[in-house]
Amino acid sequence: MTLTTDTKNALPSERREFEYTLKDFEKVRDLVYQNAGITLQSSKTNLVYSRLSKRLRACGMQRFKDYLTYLDENEEERTRAVTSLTTNHTSFFREKHHFDHLVNEVWPALKKKLESGGRVRIWSAGCSSGEEPYTLAMALAGTDRNLPRWLLKHDFRILASDLAPHVLATARAGRYPNSIAESIPASLRNLWMTADGDSMVVNPICQQLIAFRELNLLGTWPMRHQFDVIFCRNVMIYFDEPTKSTLFQNFSKKLVTGGYLYIGHSERLVGKASQDFVSKGQTIYQKRSM
Repeated sequence: MTLTTDTKNALPSERREFEYTLKDFEKVRDLVYQNAGITLQSSKTNLVYSRLSKRLRACGMQRFKDYLTYLDENEEERTRAVTSLTTNHTSFFREKHHFDHLVNEVWPALKKKLESGGRVRIWSAGCSSGEEPYTLAMALAGTDRNLPRWLLKHDFRILASDLAPHVLATARAGRYPNSIAESIPASLRNLWMTADGDSMVVNPICQQLIAFRELNLLGTWPMRHQFDVIFCRNVMIYFDEPTKSTLFQNFSKKLVTGGYLYIGHSERLVGKASQDFVSKGQTIYQKRSM
């Protein structure tokens, strides 16, 4: 598929299914940036065509131009278009050193906070299909069968948010192919997952610890309280520097003093908010006392 600058130079219909021009790509690029903060490089023209072609078929359209006009007036379809272009790649216990640090260095103090009647909140921002928040629940529970029930009796909650409704549906179901669940340590998988045919299902008690919510990180954050821990990993690699800077400032505001921020292995703190944190390990940061 070759991109053309106008419809007069479009490729013959037998070589591709839909009419697609450079102006179409530019409009998609602007739409995704405005709605999700994601920057699409010109090298992504084929990816845009491939992913949005499915939406054109579903809507019975033949030209990207018509589909993009439709997006201007249909918010629901606009959300589908944007989320179809977001990359949702994750796995259980991805970047395992983060979970080791949380369990060994952070959790003991948080557990004492709960024991004294305090509130503990953890946020998985950009949770995709749910592997990260479920990993958090399983890592904290370990092999203690009673801990999830104990947490439910205390003021503890994991918030898991994502822009894309379809991946949140997968997350809420808590069902994963065996090939994906294999990345969970056997001692935890045997305790907190149940085999069901060629899939593994997360134990309902772990699911109850997590609240899945649709949330655009570039929109308004409705959460009233601060968090003790925020995981936002491999999300900001798609954002430009101003967007990253703004998000880090917002994360800093949403963290309690002494709270922890975990980011992806290829990401780094940028902007004014970098002064708010001190490094505590590889891509692990603690909010300073102001």
